[in-house]
Amino acid sequence: MKQQNSLYIFSITLVATLGGLLFGYDTAVISGAEKSIETYFSELGLGSLAHGATISSALIGCIIGGIVSGYFSSKFGRRNSLIFAAVLFLLSALGSAYPEFLFFEKGNPTIALLLTFNLYRIIGGIGVGLASAIVPMYIGEIAPAKIRGRLVSFNQFAIIFGMLVVYFVNWGIANGQSLAWINDIGWRYMFASEAIPALLFFIFLFFVPETPRYLSLNGEDDRALAILTKINGSREAKSILSEIKHTVTVSSEKLFAYGKTVIVIGIMLSVFQQFVGINVALYYAPRIFESMGAAKDASMLQTIVMGLVNVIFTIIAIMTVDKWGRKPLLIMGSVGMAVGMFGVAGLAFANIISIGTLIFIIIYTASFMMSWGPICWVLISEIFPNKIRGQAVAIAVAAQWAANYLVSSTYPMMMEYSGGLTYGIYGIMSILSAIFVWKFIPETNGKSLEQMESIWTKTPSEKSNAL
Repeated sequence: MKQQNSLYIFSITLVATLGGLLFGYDTAVISGAEKSIETYFSELGLGSLAHGATISSALIGCIIGGIVSGYFSSKFGRRNSLIFAAVLFLLSALGSAYPEFLFFEKGNPTIALLLTFNLYRIIGGIGVGLASAIVPMYIGEIAPAKIRGRLVSFNQFAIIFGMLVVYFVNWGIANGQSLAWINDIGWRYMFASEAIPALLFFIFLFFVPETPRYLSLNGEDDRALAILTKINGSREAKSILSEIKHTVTVSSEKLFAYGKTVIVIGIMLSVFQQFVGINVALYYAPRIFESMGAAKDASMLQTIVMGLVNVIFTIIAIMTVDKWGRKPLLIMGSVGMAVGMFGVAGLAFANIISIGTLIFIIIYTASFMMSWGPICWVLISEIFPNKIRGQAVAIAVAAQWAANYLVSSTYPMMMEYSGGLTYGIYGIMSILSAIFVWKFIPETNGKSLEQMESIWTKTPSEKSNAL
C-alpha cells in the first residue's frame, strides 16, 4: 500500500474512533459528578435505588441505540448514522450540564427536573449505543483486509482512552476547588466538557466517505469503486468491489438457522462481561476511593491512575490476542478479576482501609482490560455466521447494555447492605465466567469466518472437539 493510501485510511479511522472516544467519555463522565448529583437532588429524598437508576440512566439509551443501530446503519448509511450519534452526544452534553434550560429554575430541584436530567443522559446513551455498534462496522468496511483487525482494535483503545481523558478532565475541574463549588457548578462543567469532542466528531464526519459496502448495496458502484481505489489502489479495487457485490447479494437467513446455541453463547458472553462488575469500578471509582479514606481530589487522582492502567493493559491485549488466542486471555483475565474482587471483598469484610484496596482494584481492572474488555467485542464480531451476523450482534449488544444497566443501577443499594458481599458476588461471577469460556467458547484465533460458521453446523461431538 502506498504511503498516501496509508495516511488516508489512518485519517478515516482516526475520525471514526472519535465515536469510540465519545463512547468512553460519555459512560465515564458520570464518575466525577455522581456524588454532586446525589447532593443536588437530595432534597427529594428518593434514596439509593433512585440514585442508582439516575446514574445508570444513560444505559437505557445504550440499549435503545444498540437495538436500532442495525436499522439506522442500513437505512441511512454508516456515516450518516454516526453524524446523528454525534448530534445526540452534543445535545446530551449541554442538556446534562444545564437541565434547567428553558423550563426550570436553577437551584430548585424537582422530580420533573430529575426526569429531564435523565432524559438528556438517555439521549447521550442512544448515541453511545449507536457508536458501539456502528463504529467497528464502519472501520471494518473501510479498512483493507490485511490491517482490518488492527484498525478495528483501535476503537477499543479509543473507548478506554476516552475514559482516561474524562478522568483527567474531572480531576482538573475539581482540583483545588471547594466541595460546595463542585456540587453547585463543577459537575456541570464535567458534563459540558463532552461538547468539545462531540462537536469535533460531528464536523470531521463530513470529511470522510461512506463505506464501499453500503454504497454497493445501494447501487452506487461508481462511488464505491472510487473510494476503494483511493484506499487500495486501482489494481485491487475492482477485485474487492466484485467480492463486496457477491457478499451483499447473499440473502440473510433466519436468526436460529444455525441453532440456538450460538445465539445463547453470544448473549452470555455479553452478560458475563458486565456481571463481573467492571462498570461499577468505572462509574463509581471516585466514590470507591473516597470510601477508602481518600479526599475528593485524591480520589479523582487515584481514578486517573486506574485509567492509565486500563490503557496500558488494553494495549497488551491488542498486542497478544493474535499470539496467545482468545480463550487463554479470557480465562487468565477471569482469574485475575476474581483475585482482585475477592481481595477487595475480604478487606471490606475486615473493615480494613488501606493501599491494599487500591492494589486489588488495579489487579481487577488490569485483568479485565487485557481480556474481557477488548476480546469480548472481538469474539462477538467473529463467532456469528455471516448470514445472521447483523441480527445476532444487535441482540448481543442489547443484552450487554441491559446487563450493564442492571449491575450499575443495583450497586448503591447492594453496597448499603454489604460492601464485602457485593464485591464477593462480582468475584464469584468472575469464576463463573472462566468456567463458561472453558466449556462453551470456541477458539477463533487463526480461523476464517467461514471456518467459524462450520463449527455451528457440526454434530454435538464435533462441536465439543472444536471448543
